[in-house]
Amino acid sequence: MTIFDELKARGLLAQLTDEEEIKELINAGKATFYIGFDPTADSLHVGHFMALCLMKRLQMAGNKPIALLGGGTGMVGDPSGRSDMRSMMTKETIDHNCQCFKEQMSRFIDFSDGKAMMVNNAEWLLDLNYVEFLREIGPHFSVNRMLTAECYKQRMEKGLSFLEFNYMLMQSYDFYELFQRYGCNMQFGGDDQWSNMLGGTELIRRKLGKDAYAMTITLLLNSEGNKMGKTQKGAVWLDPNKTSPFEFYQYWRNIADADVLKCLRMLTFLPLEQIDEMDKWEGSQLNQAKEILAFELTKLVHGQEEAVKSQESARALFSTGAAAEMPTTELTEEDFSEGTIDMISVLCKAGLVSSRSEGRRAIEQGGVTLENEKVTDVKAAFGKDTFAGEGAVVKRGKKNFRRVVLK
Repeated sequence: MTIFDELKARGLLAQLTDEEEIKELINAGKATFYIGFDPTADSLHVGHFMALCLMKRLQMAGNKPIALLGGGTGMVGDPSGRSDMRSMMTKETIDHNCQCFKEQMSRFIDFSDGKAMMVNNAEWLLDLNYVEFLREIGPHFSVNRMLTAECYKQRMEKGLSFLEFNYMLMQSYDFYELFQRYGCNMQFGGDDQWSNMLGGTELIRRKLGKDAYAMTITLLLNSEGNKMGKTQKGAVWLDPNKTSPFEFYQYWRNIADADVLKCLRMLTFLPLEQIDEMDKWEGSQLNQAKEILAFELTKLVHGQEEAVKSQESARALFSTGAAAEMPTTELTEEDFSEGTIDMISVLCKAGLVSSRSEGRRAIEQGGVTLENEKVTDVKAAFGKDTFAGEGAVVKRGKKNFRRVVLK
């Protein structure tokens, strides 16, 4: 199976242009492709991780990845797939986030000996002369056509600022610059980026002629990844200080049954034949498939040792109710009133509920346990001894838990 066929078999490709030429380039290892990462936080999350897996997969087949950091576009914000305007960041914050991205990406992609590149679009965007940019790039974009793009149509009712409207031109200009500077002949992105990406391809061909080699592929991967990368309490980060290896493992261990095989195909490097065999699995075997998924992804992000520790801790948690590596919440003396703390306050402190009313409902519905003992009284309170030493394991439902320790 060729690498192009494998990408299709794994469900990664949604739309593409010039399929035969793209197939030929990728299979021959002659693609120099880029994926953009806007530095909106100081860590990559699971949505980014999926793009990194793709870059790693293509690099293993001999192709050259360019990780484009949006130090320039990050100053504007991307309206794609959004219903509101992204908050503005300072240059210092963007630079800090870009540096964090660089460190994390290096764990997945081999940047040695020119095998990959890491580029920041601040290099060409921040020093642009506005009038020159308008004269050089503006004539190649139709406002009427831009307004038909889904990313802008979604924003028109609430108001689309001229600042955001410029994003398509900036992203298109990125591809134009990468093509000229580094011979980048391919770009990848999510479904919500399709219009912006086509703009880049069209700009290259208009400026440099029809023979200019510039292609686009959009991936179902990224839009799916952004959904998978979010939990009820925020993003699943790749930084172990923001999402611990154990929490990362548990996130994948607890995904919906319907998503297991899709994630195994898209995200792991297990042979497709092995994954296809799992198609026949049912019932408790699906839990085994989830364990395989969680282990493989934790190993890829955090290493073999952390994956083994997380798996052992997860198994210990469900068999005995104890796990050394589970996420921990610390209580202080100030959290206790007259030597006790009520169960609802414990749930709130541990982040297992977002409000006291939610905590009350969780207890009334029988979904809260302390050290495997169900708590049914909403007024239940516990002394400091309960949380001394190694602390106590508090669970809400089957999938949400914390070790609570008196500091």
